[in-house]
Formats: sequence, C-alpha cells, structure tokens
Amino acid sequence: MDPVTQTTPVSIIIPAKNEAAVIGTVVAEIREILPAAEILVVNDGSSDDTANVATAAGARVISHPYSKGNGAAIKTGARAAANDIAVFMDADGQHKAADIPRLLARLGQGYDMIVGARSRESQASWARHMANGLYNRLASLMTGHTIEDLTSGFRAVKLAKFRKFLYLLPNGFSYPTTITMAFFREGFGVDYVPIECPRRVGDSHMHLLKDGARFFIIIFKVGTLYSPLKLFTPISALFFLIGLCYYAVTFITEGRFTNMGILLFVSSLFFFFLGLISEQISNLLYMKQDDE
Repeated sequence: MDPVTQTTPVSIIIPAKNEAAVIGTVVAEIREILPAAEILVVNDGSSDDTANVATAAGARVISHPYSKGNGAAIKTGARAAANDIAVFMDADGQHKAADIPRLLARLGQGYDMIVGARSRESQASWARHMANGLYNRLASLMTGHTIEDLTSGFRAVKLAKFRKFLYLLPNGFSYPTTITMAFFREGFGVDYVPIECPRRVGDSHMHLLKDGARFFIIIFKVGTLYSPLKLFTPISALFFLIGLCYYAVTFITEGRFTNMGILLFVSSLFFFFLGLISEQISNLLYMKQDDE
C-alpha cells in the first residue's frame, strides 16, 4: 500500500460556474499548499470571467460551451485528470486548501475515497442541516455503515475506481450521493475527515424549494441505487399491515371484505414486486461496471 502524501501526483478538480470573484484565490491557495498538483478548473458555461481568472491563477481550464450541471463538470474533470489520485472541491471558497493534505493522508491508509464531513456549524442553514441529516440516516440504514456527510462535494478519491461509476452519475448536484452509495455497494473503502467550511463567497446556485423537492427524490434514488428491497420491503409490509387491520375492522363491523382492503393488499404486492424488479436492475448496473 503506497502512502499518499503532499508529494504524490494529485489532480485537484474544481467545477466552477460564475465564480470569478473567488476562483483566483482558491487556485492560489491550492498552489501554495500543493505546488506540484494539477489544478483543473471545469468552467461550466460561466457568463462571467471565471475561465480567464482561473487561467491567470495557474489552473488548467476546460470550458463547457453551456452549463451542463455540477455533476457533468465533475465527470469532465474526472475524464481529463492526468493523475491517479484526485481531489474534488467547490470553487466558492467554502473548502479549505489546507484540508487537502489531511484527506490525502487518510486516503493512503487503505481507503478508496475520503470525504470531508462538514460540522453542524458549517451547514449553509438550519434547513440544509436537517435535510442532510435525513439523507445521512437513510444512507446509513441502507449501507449498514455510518455515513457522516452524504452530500459533501469535498473528497479525495482513487480515480481508477471513481471512473468506473461515471455512467451512474447525474449531471446535476447529486453526484456526491450517487458516488458514495456506489462505492459502498461495490465494497470500496470510504472514510470521513471532519472539516470546517466558511461561508461561501457570492450567491448559492441552490434554491430551497426547487432543490429541496429534487433532493427529496434523491432519498428514494439512494435506496433504489444501493438496495431497492431494503426500501420497498418495509413499504410493502406497511401496506400489508394496514390492509390486515382494515380488513379486521370491516369484517367485525360490516361482516365483509371491502374494495379498500383489496386495494391495500394489492398495493402491498405491487411495492414488493417493484422492489424485486428494481433489485435486479440495480444488480445489472453493477454487473455492467464489473465487466468494464
């Protein structure tokens, strides 16, 4: 097992959209900490001077002709990176370059991905903290492992293993969720290093209502990606239990089996078989990854 240190060739991949106000400082701080690192800024269709500022600061810049999404920028960077070890971080100044060596040192201790886990004080808002806590608990339940920060975009990875799952990653903001669950599903080593994040510079690209609804869907995507039966079997059992109780009440009070009772039992079977089919599809996705 080769140790990962500050002298190990590393690619720092930074997706950026309209971050001209801070990207130069971010690149300069990384260069000061890791002077030999490849710093790769993926300019995701910015309408400001992000690309020129990053280039002037010494980064290698790849520009999308239009905004494809944070996840798409991550995939572009992962494909273009020149080294075997990569660190993904945000361009808004929230992730500290000084924390990179800590992630790399932990990566060299037998792990395949190290995630920077944000403290409660580092969350953007109380609502964001509550939502992230819900994601973490669900993912921990699914995997059987404690997941401290499912949505953190600050992580160090072994790129050969990361690239195996590029076809699974969405183009939007939920790539950290998907890649974390994929690594656990495949049996790769994942660990966490606590970090503190200052307030971002500039406006956030996240919107509470729109992205809140989208992240609610991610909760179910997490379950169906990792182990669909773990998600659908309890739902099926719940409908069966409700149907059984409803049947008992209607039989005692009306002496018959109602249409609603039938609907509840059929719904129970529906969710069970939906989970079974989803489990097979999930297995096929990972079989595809293994073949590649």
